[in-house]
Amino acid sequence: MPNFLTVESSQQLPPLTVGQKFKIVTRSSFDPFQFAWYAAISGISQATNSEPGYGQGWGAYGVRYAAAMGDGLIEAYMVGAVFPSALKQDPRYYELGHGSFIHRTAYALSRLAITRSDAGNTQFNASEIIGSAVAAGISTYSYHPHEDKTLANTGKVWGTQVGYDGIAVVLKEFWPDLRRKFHDKKHAKDQS
Repeated sequence: MPNFLTVESSQQLPPLTVGQKFKIVTRSSFDPFQFAWYAAISGISQATNSEPGYGQGWGAYGVRYAAAMGDGLIEAYMVGAVFPSALKQDPRYYELGHGSFIHRTAYALSRLAITRSDAGNTQFNASEIIGSAVAAGISTYSYHPHEDKTLANTGKVWGTQVGYDGIAVVLKEFWPDLRRKFHDKKHAKDQS
């Protein structure tokens, strides 16, 4: 899982430049994990017949895959580069790294609404909330099936994107712990 925008310490880092924000989003958006992720999302969409205007069959699956990738790319750039650059917000996730599971999960989910400015101040995460809404509108009204170009479907796409981002920040919070655990197991196995 690409994890290029996670900071594993709470230290204040220098702000990312506009170019760095776009480079990091590009790097993470085209990581091999993302292609498998879009394949899984497309399969679920196909199985549940989400947005029936796409139809069924392999051709429809391919169109769903392209739409899922388009949705993901637009959202990633809006949330991680365009809006953070315009609003001078830091798109990085700063791991809490201590406390109970519930406390850390609540902290991670709160980052959907709270972020740091480039100057290090805490502020409303307009890049996430507004950026993902704009991305949902762009994708829904650009290439989704005609009958799905509705405000309700835009809201559904937006909610899904924020939901996926919620899952991602929780994974980012606990990924260093999981990585250390698996590394320690592998290291112990190699020693025996």
